[in-house]
Amino acid sequence: MSDLKLRPFKFKSTHDQVQFLENPEFESVSFADKLKSSNLYPLKPTGIDILQINVGKMCNQTCHHCHVDAGPTRKEKISQDHMQMCVEIVKSNKIKTVDLTGGAPEMHPHFRDFVRELKMAGAHIINRCNLTILLAHKSYADLPDFFKEYQVEIVSSLPHFSKRHTDRQRGDGVFEKSIMGLKLLNKAGYGLKNSSLKLNLVYNPSGSFLPGSQQELENEFKKQLFKDYGIEFHNLYCITNMPISRYLEYLLTTDNYESYMTTLVNAYNPAAAKGVMCRNTISVSWDGSLYDCDFNQMLDLKVEPKNSQSLKTFNLEDLLSRNIKLGQHCFGCTAGSGSSCGGVTS
Repeated sequence: MSDLKLRPFKFKSTHDQVQFLENPEFESVSFADKLKSSNLYPLKPTGIDILQINVGKMCNQTCHHCHVDAGPTRKEKISQDHMQMCVEIVKSNKIKTVDLTGGAPEMHPHFRDFVRELKMAGAHIINRCNLTILLAHKSYADLPDFFKEYQVEIVSSLPHFSKRHTDRQRGDGVFEKSIMGLKLLNKAGYGLKNSSLKLNLVYNPSGSFLPGSQQELENEFKKQLFKDYGIEFHNLYCITNMPISRYLEYLLTTDNYESYMTTLVNAYNPAAAKGVMCRNTISVSWDGSLYDCDFNQMLDLKVEPKNSQSLKTFNLEDLLSRNIKLGQHCFGCTAGSGSSCGGVTS
């Protein structure tokens, strides 16, 4: 399998990506047809337990697989007004969990205030931390203690327990900095056995194939990271690479798109489809728009009820009765054991 490195290719717009995904050059069954065969169409919400908020696209890394297309030069960030709307929505709708993502969420200038307000609103907070941000600047050095104070659950990407595989996907030097970041979190009490400070890692393949058994990979990660570095963590989440943004470009430029999509379609699992994250999550963009999931957000496929497509018009009843928007990329969440921001779904 070729290394995950992009060759020259770039969609001109998000619209072009959507058009390509929905009109592939090879024959394939639609995702909607698969759901119909499983008596799951139209796909409906089971509730809104999680508000996943993309606070911005600025990041200190530029990962090859990043479906957000984040990086150091991105300037998009959620406004304070939209942050306050999120807090009020959490309060008034008794949403249990807020999942903060980016980019690197911690780079938002009002990140800490946002966490404090969300905690006061009664939410359990998950933060998607890339680990290297903890070492990026002295102003981030206190983050492990800050996370601990507000009982923030940490979810961090670590493609592999080896330097070669991790740096190949995320950039030279990322593995060593990630190990240092994990040690800082362990020092603060995160990831330790019997600790309430949750530290979970995310694995995603470094090529055009599906992840292996989540439990087997978790056991191997725990064994190797503790043996080599004395590092502990709670859970490993396996996430399938979604055929959108940079990863879609990789598939096309390496001539792997057709074979990868065929693999996803053939691996469709009805049990995984029942547990997809879009059924209990609403995704919020940095500009306040609402989506069924983080992946639909990156394709600019807003939620179905037009009168509830933004934080300003958030209506719980409308959102609970909506039909979830579907596309060929959805096969990524239902292949094999399934995939979501919390790992396997079946």
